[in-house]
Amino acid sequence: MSTQRIAVYPGVFDPVTLGHMDIIRRGAALFGRLIVAVATNPSKQSLFTTDERLAMVREAVGDTKGVVVDSYEGLTVEYVARTGASIILRSLRQHSDFDYEYQLALTNRTISGIETLFVMADERVAYISSNLVREVARMGGDVSHLVPKNVAKALRAKCAATR
Repeated sequence: MSTQRIAVYPGVFDPVTLGHMDIIRRGAALFGRLIVAVATNPSKQSLFTTDERLAMVREAVGDTKGVVVDSYEGLTVEYVARTGASIILRSLRQHSDFDYEYQLALTNRTISGIETLFVMADERVAYISSNLVREVARMGGDVSHLVPKNVAKALRAKCAATR
């Protein structure tokens, strides 16, 4: 039996940002295996399809040791249990994130027994959100300092096509 700790870092990643990449890098250093799980949520109006988001995250992650990128639908805790992971990795960017994340972590633990580990966002990227990135990109702004290069390119193409 392997003693390797597996964690899942779930998110919509629409698109993946440098903030997400910071958590992925740090999560990979903490766990033997980190699964970056791209959530499919039919009730959300995503800019990118699940396949596009998967491709962008995979390219951004590259060959980072111990990191696997996957997608899922449904409850995060059910996905986590299916993977054999024991931890949900989440980040806290600002104080206002705490209330929601705390409630979510307690609910997840209550219904599944799966623990959540919070990592504080690096202050250099804590202000970045996917919503902010999409808004700036839609208005034709430069987001190259907020997202990986491949994502900036994909955003330019997607936003140009919808103008």
